[in-house]
Amino acid sequence: MTDRSLPRVRTRRPFPWHVVVFLAPALLIYTLVMIYPILSSLWLSLNNRSPDGSAVFVGLSNYQKLLGSELYAQPMWNALKNNFVFFAVHMLVQNPVGLLLAVLLSFRLRGSAVYRTLLFTPTILSVVIIGFAWKLILNPAWGVQRALLTPLNLQEFDLPWLGLPATALPTLSLISVWQNIGIPMLLFLAALVRIPEELYEAARLDGAGAWTIFRRIQLPLILPTVGIVSVLTFVGNFNAFDLIYSTQGALAGPNFASDILGTLFYRTFFGYQLQSGDPYMGAAVAGVMLVVILAGLLIYLTAWQRRITEVQL
Repeated sequence: MTDRSLPRVRTRRPFPWHVVVFLAPALLIYTLVMIYPILSSLWLSLNNRSPDGSAVFVGLSNYQKLLGSELYAQPMWNALKNNFVFFAVHMLVQNPVGLLLAVLLSFRLRGSAVYRTLLFTPTILSVVIIGFAWKLILNPAWGVQRALLTPLNLQEFDLPWLGLPATALPTLSLISVWQNIGIPMLLFLAALVRIPEELYEAARLDGAGAWTIFRRIQLPLILPTVGIVSVLTFVGNFNAFDLIYSTQGALAGPNFASDILGTLFYRTFFGYQLQSGDPYMGAAVAGVMLVVILAGLLIYLTAWQRRITEVQL
């Protein structure tokens, strides 16, 4: 009798308990600090206060009130518009400049480690320190901007940048760009240094210049990193709060010109001045923030999956 005639005995793989043991603490902590608060906030947004003070289920009426009522609709749409402006400035300024800096640093210039440290230093500073420092710098009464602009004959730019409705939000956006530009710079740099040197040498032998190398070699190979940086920028900007609050306060002045979803959520949930907070409507604002972020992520994942499919075909 040969071995082929013997019946095959299927060995049953043991359950990977070691995987469960290692993942359980992380899953437990993530559930407690992320999943449970999100689900609790969504449930809170579907309730409202009854006359006796208890919570009563009202469905989507809080969202209808938030987007359509006279009291909440105008601040809500204003904050949403400002948030998109805040995000657009980061996408159009922070990420391209971060990519440019990463390309320059990828040439292994002398002292590049010092440059990386200096460019990344604002990222690790406290946002409160950043906001307070820039308020002092841009203060038209005792700030240093006048002393810097006068020798350059640029007195027309000596304006209260944080005190004008037309300039407050762009100014805060650029301050945020200055603070956070080190993150996309390092991510782009990490992707660039992984490109094999042989590709550069072959391109130079074919007579390619720096711009051609960037357009034909570097940019196509770091496109996944560009997508990741864009997603991180989108999520971070629509969760932004601390810089606006530390510079303009909860009212996000002047005249709510720098109000974004984060500051609107703070005022609605906790209240401000003589207006008491409403945790149910505040949770509805947080629900809108979650929907906007999930919609942006869905658009990115759909576009990325379509691109992978086209490449495979």
